[in-house]
Amino acid sequence: MKGNFCRLKGRHLSVTLLVLTFTTIFLWAWEKNPFVTTLRSAQEQFNFHTSEFVVDTPKGSSFDSLTPNEHVQGRDSNPTRSEESQIPEKEFDASNFTNSVVPETEDGDADRKPSSKIKEFVVDTPKASSFDSLTPNEHVQETDSDPTRSEESKIPEKEFDASNFTNSVVSQTEDGDADRKSSSKIKDCNYSKGRWVADSRRPLYSGFECKQWLSEMWACRLTQRTDFSFEGYRWQPENCKMLEFEKSVFLRRMQDRTIAFIGDSLGRQQFQSLMCMASGGERREDIENVGKEYGLVKARGAIRPDGWAYRFSNTNTTILYYWSASLADLEPLNITDKATDVAMHLDRAPAFMRRFLHRFDVLVLNTGHHWNRGKITANRWVMYVNGKPLKDRKLLEIGNAKNFTVHSVARWLDSQLPSHPRLKAFFRTISPRHFRNGDWNTGGNCDNTTPLTGGSEISQDESSDPVIAAAVKGTNITLLDITALSELRDEGHISRYSVKATTGVNDCLHWCLPGIPDTWNELLIAQV
Repeated sequence: MKGNFCRLKGRHLSVTLLVLTFTTIFLWAWEKNPFVTTLRSAQEQFNFHTSEFVVDTPKGSSFDSLTPNEHVQGRDSNPTRSEESQIPEKEFDASNFTNSVVPETEDGDADRKPSSKIKEFVVDTPKASSFDSLTPNEHVQETDSDPTRSEESKIPEKEFDASNFTNSVVSQTEDGDADRKSSSKIKDCNYSKGRWVADSRRPLYSGFECKQWLSEMWACRLTQRTDFSFEGYRWQPENCKMLEFEKSVFLRRMQDRTIAFIGDSLGRQQFQSLMCMASGGERREDIENVGKEYGLVKARGAIRPDGWAYRFSNTNTTILYYWSASLADLEPLNITDKATDVAMHLDRAPAFMRRFLHRFDVLVLNTGHHWNRGKITANRWVMYVNGKPLKDRKLLEIGNAKNFTVHSVARWLDSQLPSHPRLKAFFRTISPRHFRNGDWNTGGNCDNTTPLTGGSEISQDESSDPVIAAAVKGTNITLLDITALSELRDEGHISRYSVKATTGVNDCLHWCLPGIPDTWNELLIAQV
């Protein structure tokens, strides 16, 4: 009985081994059969990889920077993706996040090392510390793409939750063969980083024809100057696309909107530049003077009004300028005395700005060159803080007083932005002076007429105006950084030329128009 049981067990074991052997041979043959493999799905035959992206926040956000080795993990379209291309998820603290740029290498196949080629993309996020949503105007921009490309890169509006940022991703696919994988590096778009390039289509308007808006003293075409090569250049940002300025497109974009410049005479130059650009430098009868709506009328005995405001009636676009050289609120101590001292409230934004802020859609602030002891004394400005004359000796120092005022104005403006959701606020950095061999009153000059003798490129990431940059950091105010790129253009100043051919006078502070302020406006328009 026992022997029969063993023989039966042996036969069952033999049958089992035969079945296993047959099954193995059959599966091996199935794998090797070319016809059979065509029956498998594409997902089973190939392993597709999507690029991983790290989304940069804009400059001036309230977040601190990530270290270079910190990554934000993207969502992978293939759950079977190889581990080499995966980025380990790290702890993410929204309160400590700002402009981080993380290089991403290409995924390679099994027999190949990852490619070192890195493409640069720009994700333009809202300049708001809350990051509630992305607007329809935000772009993903690729530096090595076709320069004529425009609308394809727009990202549709969607909800954006910074607290769950590690799970968010911007995906980008590319056409290519089976061995080619997409790669990317997100980099913040820095409009102030780039180079000057020759452009035969410049200037954007005629210095002869824009007499309706352009002050004679700044229209270098009306002076004895004979070299105008400085007009033939445009600024090309390194990682950003700027569409060519077109006045009709600009006015349509700004329909029913008001653009306000508040600042010193360099702000006035930027205002006049934009008026010439928007009008094409031609006399226009459809532009209405609306200065009275803003109280911008010439007072009795004054040389000029405190500002100007004009409206393009076809699009209801208003462009205005208000003179506030220091951005401090100025209040005469005795309004009946023309020679009275003026309280210079360092901790209070100009009354004009406080009164009309609700009417602005774009606001551009600037200050800088009036912050010197000579100007303050000549204007009879007396520094005040908390409604009282300033006694703090340290704060009375010009540099400290300027810094205090700029930060005060920026903080106040930032606090008002939630109540004015339409308003886009900018703080322009200081325009450089180019006096050589002295100052404006000691024989200084800027006689160079050859463009770009000091170089044509700006490669630095940080601003050359640390005061303004620090003031807007952590706010929703955008830094309009023009200092370094303007520093390269010393040949573009008024210099010794004037309409009346006055000898011994050199203006190495203000610019010829058309000229460098046109570029400031192109950078402004690109970021509105």
